[in-house]
Amino acid sequence: MKKYLIPFSIIFLSLFMFSCKDKNSFTISGIINNPGSVKKIYLFTTDSTQIKIVDSTNLSDQNKFQFKYQAPYANLFKLRIGSTIFDFIAKNGDNIDFSTSLTDKTSAYQISGSDESEKIKEFNKISNFYAEKSTVISQEYENKSQALGKQSDSLISIYKPQFEKIMASYGADVLKFVDKNKTSLAAFYAATSLDPTKYEQQLIAYADAINGKFKDNLAVQRFVNSMKVIEPISIGHKAPEFTAAGIDGKPVKLSDYKGKYVLLDFWASWCAPCRHENPNVVKQYKIYHPLGLNILGISLDQDKTKWQDAVNADGLAWNHASDLKNFEGPVERLYHIEAIPSNFVIDPQGIIVAKNLTGTDLEEFLNKTFNKSQQIVKIK
Repeated sequence: MKKYLIPFSIIFLSLFMFSCKDKNSFTISGIINNPGSVKKIYLFTTDSTQIKIVDSTNLSDQNKFQFKYQAPYANLFKLRIGSTIFDFIAKNGDNIDFSTSLTDKTSAYQISGSDESEKIKEFNKISNFYAEKSTVISQEYENKSQALGKQSDSLISIYKPQFEKIMASYGADVLKFVDKNKTSLAAFYAATSLDPTKYEQQLIAYADAINGKFKDNLAVQRFVNSMKVIEPISIGHKAPEFTAAGIDGKPVKLSDYKGKYVLLDFWASWCAPCRHENPNVVKQYKIYHPLGLNILGISLDQDKTKWQDAVNADGLAWNHASDLKNFEGPVERLYHIEAIPSNFVIDPQGIIVAKNLTGTDLEEFLNKTFNKSQQIVKIK
């Protein structure tokens, strides 16, 4: 009988230790090698609107630190050590170990005790890789602009496509990461790093996939709810009908364009990016209006005179409407306009087929769409 004493003692001890584990908070313990002048470590928490400091502690003589924090739900946290930020995901009950060296130029760090933190670390590798590539391109552009003493359209034409290519590759790699880690909270933070105007369809699909998960995480729930709101005006859905006051005072309806392609263009006289894009829209209209493209401009102006002057100055030779209520106009609210320029391409069946196209993206879409439609006409 005596031979069972040690095993049962070990089992009892392990059960006792497990029962004493604090499930009402998490602990992150760390060691900082080569801390230099760093004396204080800061703990940040995040939500969908802000990042805020929730605790701080001094580095010990052995270059160690520890935080114990009650998290209402599994969430993304950040450690600020000197000028460097380190991400980790934690929930109550986690005991996390962290270590890094401040002389490591890559800001590499080791973390254990949280599988989710390993995944956010994996995402950060993707993010940092493309951030470095973008920084190189931006620095080259800045150096050459300074050498010229001014911004140059020719330089922009060289570097903008390079930057867009980097961002497209970043988006593709993030979507792969999200698809591989759908049940991970790290995938949510990766997904929300994407440009919502370019990846709206993918983000809506992702929101549907995680609906009902991470119920306690407020940031996740806000995201899911926001995707539900914009889904009815996403690509593939029927464009909502509306009536607005035309610039000539007569009512304008979206249904006036039934059976036609129409670009619904939200802009304003005071919007510099809108005014910068207008020459491109004018150019495309001249090319594709004879082939069936129509444009309906919806202005967010509140001053009709300034609206009319901008229409005249920019040569916007298509129909215009506005309720002169800025972002609070009924059409703006119906289409959930939160930034301009914004646009919707609506096909002859009234279906939204593209959104927020500018520059070469708009040109390429129209070229593809109307060349295809002309081929269909010829076949018929």
